[in-house]
Amino acid sequence: MGFPGWLRFLPGIEFRTDNESFKNETQRFVNYLVEMLKSENLFAWQDGPIILAQIENEYGSIDAVYGEAGQKYLNWIANMAVATNISVPWIMCNQPDAPPSVIDTCNGFYCDGFRPNSEGKPALWTENWTGWFQSWGEGAPTRPVQDIAFAVARFFQKGGSFMHYYMYHGGTNFERSAMEGVTTNYDYDAPIDEYGDVRQPKWGHLKDLHAALKLCELCLVGVDTVPSEISLGPYQEAHVYNSSTGACAAFLASWGTDDSTVLFQGQSYDLPAWSVSILPDCKSVVFNTAKVGVQSMTMTMQSAIPVTNWVSYREPLEPWGSTFSTNELVEQIATTKDTTDYLWYTTNVEVAESDAPNGLAQATLVMSYLRDAAHIFVNKVYAGTKSAHGSEASQSISLRPGINSVKVLSMTTGLQGTGPFLEKEKAGIQFGIRVEGLPSGAIIMQRNTWTYQVGLQGENNRLFESNGSLSAVWSTSTDVSNQMSLSWFKTTFDMPERNGTVALDLSSMGKGQVWVNGINLGRYWSSCIAHTDGCVDNCDYRGSHSESKCLTKCGQPSQSWYHVPREWLLSKQNLLVLFEEQEGNPEAITIAPRIPQHICSRMSESHPFPIPLSSSTKRGSQTSTPPIAPLALECADGQHISRISFASYGTPSGDCGDFKLSSCHANSSKDVLSKACVGRQKCLVPIVSSICGGDPCPGMIKSLAATAECQ
Repeated sequence: MGFPGWLRFLPGIEFRTDNESFKNETQRFVNYLVEMLKSENLFAWQDGPIILAQIENEYGSIDAVYGEAGQKYLNWIANMAVATNISVPWIMCNQPDAPPSVIDTCNGFYCDGFRPNSEGKPALWTENWTGWFQSWGEGAPTRPVQDIAFAVARFFQKGGSFMHYYMYHGGTNFERSAMEGVTTNYDYDAPIDEYGDVRQPKWGHLKDLHAALKLCELCLVGVDTVPSEISLGPYQEAHVYNSSTGACAAFLASWGTDDSTVLFQGQSYDLPAWSVSILPDCKSVVFNTAKVGVQSMTMTMQSAIPVTNWVSYREPLEPWGSTFSTNELVEQIATTKDTTDYLWYTTNVEVAESDAPNGLAQATLVMSYLRDAAHIFVNKVYAGTKSAHGSEASQSISLRPGINSVKVLSMTTGLQGTGPFLEKEKAGIQFGIRVEGLPSGAIIMQRNTWTYQVGLQGENNRLFESNGSLSAVWSTSTDVSNQMSLSWFKTTFDMPERNGTVALDLSSMGKGQVWVNGINLGRYWSSCIAHTDGCVDNCDYRGSHSESKCLTKCGQPSQSWYHVPREWLLSKQNLLVLFEEQEGNPEAITIAPRIPQHICSRMSESHPFPIPLSSSTKRGSQTSTPPIAPLALECADGQHISRISFASYGTPSGDCGDFKLSSCHANSSKDVLSKACVGRQKCLVPIVSSICGGDPCPGMIKSLAATAECQ
């Protein structure tokens, strides 16, 4: 993510401003990319899929710091892009002062209030954030699908032309590609998750939303101006779109936090809080953003297989190859050229006898600026690990009288991916380092003689590859459950036989990197525990969303499971290598397929029926009264519903996975669901009182809720 590491080392370069070196490299890259895309016939005029092209990314959030040079660069890069003659529009996201030749667009959780900077440009939403990325030490961000659907419907209700999800398919930051401080997982709570599995109900509810919007297509594209809003209440409004053919489509919206009943064109409509109802014929509600009729699915790692027969190799603390020395602290990225996460800082500290009268002095090593993490060793003994984001970091240490060896293994966790002045990014130990807490006072160390070594011996010898691993003498000790820090571990494993995507559970480890068949799966940091506050058990979708609103997994490792694509695996004897920086127990590592275990759904008698798109559906002219939608349950391919663990026709309470019976409940509900669903991959159950032995509470709107297990 971001610019390649080598770019910052070009003489005199400054990123994202009126700098000739940067502009030359930018133009060279853009021209190369455009010619490659043209040669593959990928643009729309070549019958390809590309309809828009983006230049720069959210530059409007930082351009002010560059002043006049920033404005020159903005105009230059827009003109340079347009001059490539790709015959599709160029866009700039979050750039209010985009030049007339490009279209300014919106990124964010909501864009219904966005309008481009001139009347001749359409309203485009280029990043609808379906969640957020996760940082080490933070909870996992989520975003309720009801809020996403609400935001999308509001955008098109108020004249939006184009919307794109970021992310629609989550991903993985394999190798060392993660941005600074970001986990290897880049799942983003997306509709399709990191593993390529559908995330329900998010994927299905958005699918139904777009089916409903498609029914309004003729009306939405049949107008040149956004129709005026029609007030339906203090926090409710409607927009009506009429086509030249006489078709009519309407959107009824509520941005309040309480449910309401509104009167529209002489008819009463129930409108849940923070929701939009879509009426493709201005009469019948076919979709409401707050009413989720799609099942939820719990994905679990099943039939975990222990990974055993480990051997180990200790990374040496002593110099093993080329080193250099200087009387100053060097900057890590410039020194390593981003070829490795690791840089050794080594020096000596002399302690007077009077400072250690009992043969040992307790002191504190203070690093004035540390980014991103460091392991500290004193006299070849591990003292501790500290992490910081460009701030001071302190570690308690023990010193003896005389000369003490101080070794710091500094580590980056990625390059900075956003913000100005990226070429000036600093990592490692900077601006000062000292020992405090001694009776004689502080020992200032930054002008010491420091010896530096780039990377690890195991990296240099490529111990993570089959041939490279032969260069080390591995210990075959039967006990690797409590190895010292800086250890390499190696074993082999077979591909799990069961279907499903595959992952490694590294929760028993500390911090390091992991390779499978020579491919770096990324950084792991199981010892980095997410904050214990800020998470919620049930996130309320009502009200404006933010990246910190719906955090989960507080008090747990930021990431425990690591994606292993099956395409990278052999059926037998896959090489697994870890470099453990702290301490860990590889004997507790498991590998498992990831498959659905629990599915659950609730459908109300008041829920709109999801009308499918078909050639027989006349868009913009839906007039029939929608039927009551059935409850649907579906396991993954190759699975079947093995048991109904909960079922209730009546007024069950709670959320999916935590349903509870109420006083209104049909006692035969579970038997009905079991008969209809057990043994099948999927089932549809109509919501009618007759199949449950009668109406358990006449006059009330009822729901059918069920939880099932897949096998």
